[in-house]
Amino acid sequence: MRHEADAERRAAHVARGAEPQTGAARLVEIAVRTGEGVLAEGGALVVDTGTFTGRSPDDRFLVRDASSEARVDWGPVNQPMAPDSFDALRDDMLEEAARSRLYRQDLHVGADPAHQVPVRFLGERAWHALFVRHLFRRDGVAAGGGWTVLDLPSFRADPRRHGTRSDTAIALDLARRWVLVAHTGYAGEVKKAVFGALNDWLPSRGVLPMHCSANHDEAGRGALFFGLSGTGKTTLSADATRTLVGDDEHGWSDDGVFNFEGGCYAKTHGLSPTAEPEIHGASTRFGALLENVAIDPASRALDFGDATRTENGRAAYPLDFLAHASRSGRAGHPRTVVFLTADAFGVVPPVARLDVPQAMYHFLSGYTAKVAGTERGVTEPRSTFSACFGAPFMPLPPPRYADMLGDRLRRHGVRTWWVNTGWTGGPHGIGRRISLAHTRAIVAAVVSGALDGAPSRRDPVFGVSVPLHVEGVPDAILDPRGTWGPAAGGGEAYDAQAQRLAAMFRDHFARFAPVVGDDVRRAGPVT
Repeated sequence: MRHEADAERRAAHVARGAEPQTGAARLVEIAVRTGEGVLAEGGALVVDTGTFTGRSPDDRFLVRDASSEARVDWGPVNQPMAPDSFDALRDDMLEEAARSRLYRQDLHVGADPAHQVPVRFLGERAWHALFVRHLFRRDGVAAGGGWTVLDLPSFRADPRRHGTRSDTAIALDLARRWVLVAHTGYAGEVKKAVFGALNDWLPSRGVLPMHCSANHDEAGRGALFFGLSGTGKTTLSADATRTLVGDDEHGWSDDGVFNFEGGCYAKTHGLSPTAEPEIHGASTRFGALLENVAIDPASRALDFGDATRTENGRAAYPLDFLAHASRSGRAGHPRTVVFLTADAFGVVPPVARLDVPQAMYHFLSGYTAKVAGTERGVTEPRSTFSACFGAPFMPLPPPRYADMLGDRLRRHGVRTWWVNTGWTGGPHGIGRRISLAHTRAIVAAVVSGALDGAPSRRDPVFGVSVPLHVEGVPDAILDPRGTWGPAAGGGEAYDAQAQRLAAMFRDHFARFAPVVGDDVRRAGPVT
């Protein structure tokens, strides 16, 4: 207790010496003056995150103590850190922070006042302060009694002293509400660490935390879009005909859905003013923050098609940069849930209806293709399974979240759909990506209810119900087997590929089979 009180005093001293709550214009000005970034044509701040252009999942740790021992799903995702190691890391970072120029942001996460959490951010880069100012919320509650984030990209952890794997560390103490981020310039680590903390805390309050985007129509009929990075959550939820609640992290309480965030963190590779006008407009105005986006040094023109640096270029901006964004960040219970997957095998139907056991099965599976640049070392799409469509950020055992989801789907009569935004006509390298126009037409049909009760067929591999027709979409692509022409090896090659993917589903789900109900266990691919 004495050590903890001392650490809190030192943190308060560091916070008093930090530059306090500062507006976006001032932070942009500092970032440009100190060489952290440059202004692009149109006014966006462009920064380079250095070596780290994506998350470092191998360097993420949770403190393992008496309060977290039995609760956390320990393993390669939730790696344990001893309390003494965390204390040593925090002590050394606070000592370094006391000698550094820091920027302070007192914010909060959670649009629902009943579930808001204050966050104090202390960081050594002005653009990181701008990032959290965009991504967290500025309205609502005062700081105090919440989480403290200490973000020092220049500080190198010592594996021998701090119990880390390298000189990079993202360490959370769930009991004492601390986040430490060391030796990474990728600001997304801060966002995901804080939301990972909410994913631990909210279920105890009867709230399902979700890695999803959300929107609703004029009548308040809402939709949730689950999916890993690169599957289309941000793009497909940013629909000018609907109100955007948020693009990445939400909670589902007894009162409805609420956004955790105050902004958006959109992928920019290939960003087009024609295909994605709302996101493009928000990403190119003054105050927007662009990470690792190509810029002409003379004209300061942006090139979103240049992925030489990384395919994980990002734009961070506040929700009020979007004309159709919700000001409250809240909505009622959703009418529709969409699971997005970017299938690299080219065998998943573009759209399929799921019953509740199937929805729980696919929620626990979280299948997609990991998109190049999202994590270090990923240079091309590869198939992956991520429980709850967000395993790296879920401290509790995945069936806990799946049970909560199933309960809400049943209780509120929610329709669930599986939408493939990946490949058709063959696997990655042979086939082609399903067009965004066709995916938008599918999503429009799904959220409007146009496919409710529509004629369908049962997919022979996955056992899901596939509509026979979707307005604006060629009927031929709704049956993926028929799209495999001679170049892809035809139907027999499709069958082999589909069985290969089905086996991967079964192998991944084996860890959950002993702890889920028979209906969920039987809801996977047909054997």
